[in-house]
Amino acid sequence: MGLPQVSLGASAANFDIVAKYRSLLADDPGMTMPIAAIQALVAALSTHDTSTTTETMTLLAAYTDKLKTGVPNQISLSAGTDLFQRFLSHSIKPGADADFAAVVRHMLSNGQLFAERAKAARAKIASRGKHCIRDGRTILTKGASRCVQGFLEDAARANIRFRVIYVLSSLNDTNGIDMVTSLRTHGIPVATIPDAAVAYTMHKVDMVFVGAEGVLQDGGIVSQLGTHQLALLANIKNKEFFVFAESHKFVRLFPLGQFDLPIEQKAIRFYADDDDEAVETWGSRSGTQPAEDVHPQLREEIEQRERLWASGAVENAVDYTPGKLISTIVTEGGMMTPSAVAEELFKIWL
Repeated sequence: MGLPQVSLGASAANFDIVAKYRSLLADDPGMTMPIAAIQALVAALSTHDTSTTTETMTLLAAYTDKLKTGVPNQISLSAGTDLFQRFLSHSIKPGADADFAAVVRHMLSNGQLFAERAKAARAKIASRGKHCIRDGRTILTKGASRCVQGFLEDAARANIRFRVIYVLSSLNDTNGIDMVTSLRTHGIPVATIPDAAVAYTMHKVDMVFVGAEGVLQDGGIVSQLGTHQLALLANIKNKEFFVFAESHKFVRLFPLGQFDLPIEQKAIRFYADDDDEAVETWGSRSGTQPAEDVHPQLREEIEQRERLWASGAVENAVDYTPGKLISTIVTEGGMMTPSAVAEELFKIWL
């Protein structure tokens, strides 16, 4: 039996958990989405004077729902909210209501400690992943993963000689340009190619490295749009496909295909002519809102997105790569096969 449904009352009206989540990510470029979700929930709960376990867990559920519904892609942050809920349920023991203030203090301090440990996970991944690469290798990567970048730079500091081919996405890949610049400052030879040249280039590649927004129960991943086709091409050419991801990104989700993800991206839009609206997005012509009734700021945003879609780009879009296309997943705990992810999630949630 689940927790009772609750609406956030007037005392929470001034706390915007979605804004807090976004500000955490903006203020700290090194923070992952699950950790930002945890810290946002800690901040939200700290604004309330709850006095019982039930009240706290109900409030947590309400804030979690508000956060998930306020973010377009909630897959990665769901890993953080799930972990925090498990942490809280284990921290608050039966009968703890008598000294609930001490429990809350423990929760807040440990929530911060968890975030710090999660940030340190990338350094451990870089150390454990050194066995993946040897001198003379050529590595293909895309998506500007901070885990992959940290690993490559650490390997260069260890005097391992290798080259990198970076796939510049048709999206606005400013993070990719920053990663290329950083790798080159560490003495790593880097070539850039457009995503249209991946199949052409794959013969020159020894292995593929990518990061992930979420690692799913089947060992598959959710990552930047285009990762799935990268994995398919690597599989056809018999190239090893490595995923670098912190264990706090493991998510209890088992999709059967691309459109089973619990997000709506509207990456496919059909037009009959220049004046036609996309049926998937706006409904029939008779049901659409007249342009003059749309707020000017919203109209500008719609026009900007339509320009992006018209050029073939989809902002912040992701896709699903099945575990059968992945060779190895590298976490701070070591290297594992995709089939081991379900077992790891079972241990966490047992």
